[in-house]
Order: sequence, then structure tokens, then C-alpha cells
Amino acid sequence: MEQSNYQGALQKLTGSGFNATSTTSDVIKGIDLTGKIAVVTGGNTGIGLETTKTLAAAGATVIVPARDTEKAKRNLTGIANVELEAMDLMSPESIDAFAEKFLASGRPLHLLINNAGIMWVPLRKDSRGIESQLATNYLAQFQLTARLWPALQKANGARVINVSSQGHQFAPFNFDDPNFLHREYETLQAYGQSKTASNLFALELDHRAKAFNVRAYSLHPGSIAGTELGRDASLELFQKMGFCDAEGNLLPEVAASLKTIPQGAATSVWCATSPLLNTIGGVYCEDVDVAELAPDSAVSNGVKHYSLDKDNAKRLWTLSEEMTGITFNIF
Repeated sequence: MEQSNYQGALQKLTGSGFNATSTTSDVIKGIDLTGKIAVVTGGNTGIGLETTKTLAAAGATVIVPARDTEKAKRNLTGIANVELEAMDLMSPESIDAFAEKFLASGRPLHLLINNAGIMWVPLRKDSRGIESQLATNYLAQFQLTARLWPALQKANGARVINVSSQGHQFAPFNFDDPNFLHREYETLQAYGQSKTASNLFALELDHRAKAFNVRAYSLHPGSIAGTELGRDASLELFQKMGFCDAEGNLLPEVAASLKTIPQGAATSVWCATSPLLNTIGGVYCEDVDVAELAPDSAVSNGVKHYSLDKDNAKRLWTLSEEMTGITFNIF
């Protein structure tokens, strides 16, 4: 049986030939997606929009579910092979409605790119009482993937891509109090655990789904200039993170490290299309290659061990079923 990536067993560079400065144009060169169908959440802004454009230009039909369909329509104008649908990741009913409509079309789903997310927001909860970063960044991924599973299986060769973050290194998943009922809310901790959950989900999904020719990946796109992701974060938080000076100016060394949007979307496109990953799954990627394991101390390149732990992954799957009320049976 193919090896799983539990404990990071497969976290080794592939020699992809790409790096942090590679763009979506570099990665998609020579790739033909004619006849393939993709869903890209958040595919109307930032790196999601760049991902949508790239996949569509390579021949794929790209479905973009969006909360603000008017804004999405404006952003997607002029892009061929794109379909716009309504979906709000904070609404379980909305996710179900989108999935039901897609399944009713009878089409297979070759690529599910769970790209949409929020970052560093104040304490908010959804209608179920679930903290908003956990609900949006992770549980929505779990629910959408579970609901679209029949279409993924039907593709006979599908990939699920979870856009995670180096921010998973801010916190492991807190199984005792994921919704901050008994601890003070700290937005970086909430963000970190939501991204750790996304990694653990890709790890376990790949283990369970590879027998059906469905592979899963998580990734860090990089720190990117020109997206809307940090719009809710305070100046104080950016200063605390060491991004800005006392006047709120971006530090020169931080600015120099930022990726462009085409560079930021490159790892998503690579995970979705690279032949190098045909027999590798459950891995966390960054800078357009499989990442290496990160040391336990400090935030650095790579992926933390707790984010690829077998017991954590299985425990989270069970908890996710309980929190969403969805039984996600694959076997």
C-alpha cells in the first residue's frame, strides 16, 4: 500500500524546478486542462482570482462560488469558461445548496480548490456558535468536500487543494476548547488552529480517498501584496507581528519578501496540476514544491509536526463530523 504522509513521512522536496519567485504562467506551461472541471472558492479575488484565470486559460471549466455575487461578477468579467454561483462559507445551508446544485448537474469534479478564507478577525461566531475563522477556514472546507465527494469520485482522478498558511505555526488545534468558550480569544491562535486543521484534513482525506483516485494537498501561498485578506486586522496587530513601524509603514525587509499575486497563486496551481504529485498526496507545499518539516521552535519555512500527526488527523475528522453534523464516509 502507498505510504501515507502521517508524521510528515513524505515531506521532501521533489525538485520541481520552481521556487518562491515562480508564477502561475511558469507553472501552467504545457498543462492542458481541456474537459476538466474545477471549483475555486474565493475565486473572484486575490490569489483565488489568479487561480481561476490560470485554470480557465488552460482549458478548464471553473465554477466560482461567491458570497457577494455582484462583486464577483464584476471581477470575473471577460474570463472565458467561468461559471458564477452563490455560496456563503459561514452558512452551512448555503454550502449544501451549492453542492446539491452541482451534483444535480451530473458532472464530475476534477479539482476542488478550497481557497477562500479570513484572517485575524475579532471574535465572531456563526449560527452554530462556531468561531468564525474555524468555521470559514476549515469546517467549510470539510463540509464542501464531503458534499461534493460523489463528484470527486466520479472524476476518476481528482485533487482537493486546501489553501492553508504558514500561520498554522501560530497554534496546534485545541481539541479542548476550539471555540474559545473557556479561554480568552486571541485572533492569531484562532487563525493558527484553523490552518492546522486544514493541513490535518488534507492529510487524512488523502489517506482515505487515494483508493478512489482522489488526492489531497495543503499549502502556504506565501505572504502576498495586494490581497484583501488582512482587511480586518488592526494596525497594532501588524506591528505586533513585526510587519510595520510605529507610524504604520511597512518595513522595507517585509515589503521585499512579499510575493506578487501570480507568485502567490503558483503553489495552488502546481498542487492542482503537477504530474510530480501523481503518486504523492497528503503533503503540505510551499514555494511551488513539497515543503520540508519545520523545527518545533519559532515560525519558519516548512510544516510543523503537529500539523501532520496521525492521531490528531483522525481525532479531528471525528470532531469535524460532530461539529458539522455530517458523516463523511469514504471507505
